[in-house]
Amino acid sequence: MTTVVKRLTLEEYLVYDDGTDTRYELVDGELVEMPPESDRNNLISLYLLSQFLKFVPIQLIRHKDTELVVIGNRTRVRLPDLMILTQELLEAIAGGRATITPDMPSPTMVVEVVSPGKVNEDRDYRYKRSEYAARGIPEYWIVDAQKAKITLLTLVDGLYEETVFQGTEIIQSATFPLLNLTADQILAAGQV
Repeated sequence: MTTVVKRLTLEEYLVYDDGTDTRYELVDGELVEMPPESDRNNLISLYLLSQFLKFVPIQLIRHKDTELVVIGNRTRVRLPDLMILTQELLEAIAGGRATITPDMPSPTMVVEVVSPGKVNEDRDYRYKRSEYAARGIPEYWIVDAQKAKITLLTLVDGLYEETVFQGTEIIQSATFPLLNLTADQILAAGQV
């Protein structure tokens, strides 16, 4: 017996409500449940948020609950851990649902904190990398506590160029050139 899965359009996803607090990403028309983050990942993303606040107003920072529509085989909706918006993007989403649609400008930066497991690694290192590049996001950080590294991806001619930071090496960010942080400092924020 074959089971047929109904694939949702973006419009159907945007009005979908199963009556729970479950968070979903839309991947090629299918709802993918996003489990709660680990405390470690939450602490890391909150620490980065606190550091970014030194350079941009809070209105330009999004933490976990702003959706980002990207294109894969079909439409995909991602829930990045952190995003830095442009003023133009802030104005585009003001007053509406916290969803960045394809007709809106891209965020200037996205941060993903990798959860353990191959599926999560593949999502952050492979799929989101190509999706965010296609979306034109200038800077994408992959924070990986398990591997003790920060992968900083900078968009150049439509593709990401990768720089890996570990230990006490100062992270070099085009978005935050005055940021004075090391991978060790960021990863230590997740330790209790």
